[in-house]
Amino acid sequence: MKAHPLLLLAVLALSACDRTKEPDSSAPPPKPHAERQHKAVVERPSPTPSEGVPAQVAWDAPASWQKAENASPMRLATYKIPHVAPDTEDGELSVTVAGGSVESNVRRWAGQFDVKPGDVKREERKVGDFRVTIVDLRGAYTPMAMPGAAPGGGPKAGFALLGAIVETSPGARGLTFFKLTGPEKTVSAARGDFEKLVGSLHVK
Repeated sequence: MKAHPLLLLAVLALSACDRTKEPDSSAPPPKPHAERQHKAVVERPSPTPSEGVPAQVAWDAPASWQKAENASPMRLATYKIPHVAPDTEDGELSVTVAGGSVESNVRRWAGQFDVKPGDVKREERKVGDFRVTIVDLRGAYTPMAMPGAAPGGGPKAGFALLGAIVETSPGARGLTFFKLTGPEKTVSAARGDFEKLVGSLHVK
């Protein structure tokens, strides 16, 4: 007896539904849900070359001050300040960079004068991004000899020092010094120009 065609089609359809579909071996395995999620990564910017390095200080020198040759490779600049009567010696401003603390350098400058620690006039101020310590000393001055140079002689009476210690960064070699020395009347006459120079300090 022959099977009815419709019955045969129904049997074949049920048989196809019962079969288990075999996985496609050529398809890549599914990734875990956690790996499929997008990860937001926050990266820190790379440090700039200037981080941890003392900032370079720039300034505007008075027009009346004459640029002079540096007496030492430690100096960034040297200026001659014209003397005023009755002085016969010009003043000098040197710009240097060195390390140490502000306090130790104030003591070093004071040690070049015959003054007591309490006689040191000083003032702290902010100029732009810099902290600046102004030092004022008067009396007999004994200049420090440059390394390898002959001693500069005995004390010079009636001298003065106007100095600015600029904190350019913490750590070694983090201070820039503006040191004006000369006969007292000449230094006093140059104070206005010195204050203008200090007020012009900015990052180079």
